[in-house]
Amino acid sequence: MAESKVAYLIFDVESVADGDLISSVRYPGEGLKGAVAVRRYRDELMEEKNSDFIPYTFQIPIAVVVAKVDRRFRLLDLAILDEPAFRPHVITELFWRGWAHYHHPTLVSFNGRTFDVPLLELAAVRYGIGVKDWFADTGRSFDLPRYRYNSKAHFDLQDALTNFGATRFTGGLNLASKLLGKPGKMATQGFMVQDMYDEGRLAEINSYCRCDVLDTYFLFLRWQVVAGHMTLAEEHERVAATREWLDGQAAKVPAFREYLSNWGEWQNPWEGR
Repeated sequence: MAESKVAYLIFDVESVADGDLISSVRYPGEGLKGAVAVRRYRDELMEEKNSDFIPYTFQIPIAVVVAKVDRRFRLLDLAILDEPAFRPHVITELFWRGWAHYHHPTLVSFNGRTFDVPLLELAAVRYGIGVKDWFADTGRSFDLPRYRYNSKAHFDLQDALTNFGATRFTGGLNLASKLLGKPGKMATQGFMVQDMYDEGRLAEINSYCRCDVLDTYFLFLRWQVVAGHMTLAEEHERVAATREWLDGQAAKVPAFREYLSNWGEWQNPWEGR
């Protein structure tokens, strides 16, 4: 694959709590083991907020999947970073080095503005990884990669759908995917990741991450239609080509088999009108 072909990196991150950090910050002097600190914090959050999801500042990435997409919105490849070791520091370095290697393609996410990217930025801080071009601080503010509204550097589909937070997108990526006839959430959901990790089910977490990236890609294609960058017929061609690619990979990738078995079809209201 020629490097110049990669125009977009569509990605998703799964992460887990750093128990030792939680113990040190939240419960200093108590000598809590990491797993105990995580459990205690989750219980406190559940009581306070009815959700036990720990803030990203206490988390580390344990799964990152990236889809490489060209300027014509064709899927070129889908990669799991640092498989099968899934080492957080290596995952972080591979992500940022990949962005630089492909000459700063547009990052594409769903809700990555408030979670995935800040988590990976903080991971770069944690692991001492230099990302000079991403953290650029000279030049016009609106051209800098980290500028809030620079969609050329990072296109967050949730931002696009909510007009940068003017509304709430209730239902999330799961709802958006099902609008398009795609699987959305299946057996695994985000709130399950911490427990799955504790049980040593890293491969399953990465499979879940793979499917989220596929859902994000298909939503990205539809956005190109509504934004006037491609026709509906062209989108259908990209979807069909991707399904053919998934069929070819399914024999060796269980996640793709599950995805295809839950595949639906978008009901086109313009047919036979």
